[in-house]
Amino acid sequence: MKFVLEVTVDDGQPAQTTVSELGRVLRYWGGNLHHYALRPGDGSAVYDSAHREVGRWRITADDEG
Repeated sequence: MKFVLEVTVDDGQPAQTTVSELGRVLRYWGGNLHHYALRPGDGSAVYDSAHREVGRWRITADDEG
């Protein structure tokens, strides 16, 4: 299986803001993974610090993208 994380970043933001937001996404959602069985089909929306949806993570079978 694969863990897929897709996050849209605002290229109009300073690089440090982008780094901070991505770090937050990885910490927060990484810490929440224990709530999931981590089977193909599991996933969730990903939000930034302003609570805007900026992406998704999902578990797929090895042969899926």
